[in-house]
Amino acid sequence: MDILILAVIIAVVAIVAIAAFVVTGRRTQAPPSGRETTRTAPPAEPRVGEEAETAAPPEGERRVIEDVTLPPAAAEPEAPELEVPEPAAGRMVRLRARLARSQTSLGRGLLTLLARERLDEETWEEVESTLLTADVGPRPTTELVERLRERVQVLGTRDADGLRELLREELLAQIGTDMDRALRTEGGVSADGEERPAVVMVVGVNGTGKTTTTGKLARVLVAEGHSVVLGAADTFRAAAADQLQTWGQRVGARTVRGPEGGDPASVAFDAVKEGITAGADVVLIDTAGRLHTKTGLMDELGKVKRVVEKHGPVNEVLLVLDATTGQNGLVQARVFAEVVDITGIALTKLDGTAKGGIVVAVQRELGVPVKLVGLGEGSDDLAPFEPETFVDALLS
Repeated sequence: MDILILAVIIAVVAIVAIAAFVVTGRRTQAPPSGRETTRTAPPAEPRVGEEAETAAPPEGERRVIEDVTLPPAAAEPEAPELEVPEPAAGRMVRLRARLARSQTSLGRGLLTLLARERLDEETWEEVESTLLTADVGPRPTTELVERLRERVQVLGTRDADGLRELLREELLAQIGTDMDRALRTEGGVSADGEERPAVVMVVGVNGTGKTTTTGKLARVLVAEGHSVVLGAADTFRAAAADQLQTWGQRVGARTVRGPEGGDPASVAFDAVKEGITAGADVVLIDTAGRLHTKTGLMDELGKVKRVVEKHGPVNEVLLVLDATTGQNGLVQARVFAEVVDITGIALTKLDGTAKGGIVVAVQRELGVPVKLVGLGEGSDDLAPFEPETFVDALLS
């Protein structure tokens, strides 16, 4: 009996085990309803001599992979839009109000003195002192006072309008209205018989705004329809070439530069050569600022000019002077004129002085005209000098 019971138990356990095995097998083979399961076999190892193939992922995955691993090529930066400089003609008129506000001490001071009821010796001494303070210079001041005294006594002019017109005529006579103030921008023929652009050298001491003036002058020339090449021959001041190149890029002028600390004469020579090759109208050469007391640096400036002249004569040598330096600027001008043949003056920071008489003094000292004046910090605030507009602004 016990044996029979044991046999029954064993049979039941076996049946249960077999049933469990069968149920488990069915679950493995049949997926849940609504889903499809695909078993993926592990990739086979490539045989020797064969290259492993990479299965292409589904379309959606491929797009993501391409976006991540193969980004689209960066678009090339667009060339900066060139600026259109304001026309050079009439800039003095546009800036007349600013000039008048900053320089009324000379004109109004003289008119106030001349309008006194009695013009005695003390008054004329004050007139003389006013002119000297305005940096007109000793000799021009003496001449101006003598002319004013003579005309006031002879003509008997006492009304405000008459005195103003009298003073205007005498100031214009001192400044000069018959001087050639046009920039020499006509080219010529090089030593090799090629068409050569006009060459303008810009010189001056440190801190006068020489490089800025060169950049602004490029704008003046472009506004007048000239094509320009800039020569960054100031190889000693850090970032001077970068500064000039930025000015050129704004108006589409090419800049020729050399390594920092390089030979400025070589850069100037290459700039003129580039101007000839490119068929430019004008080449502007920015030279390094130098103290007029440094003999070695001044001699180097003469060397730059001589090297450039291997292509042909230099058309214009502009001396940049700071109007606020007064009589000290005359000393600088005198030394520069001894080294290079100065043909014109660019007077900067004229809006920052209440004097203005330096225009008269520097012309009398050098015998060359003021051709350009800086009247502010704006890009187009360099203007061709107009004596009539300047004097009218002083007396406004």
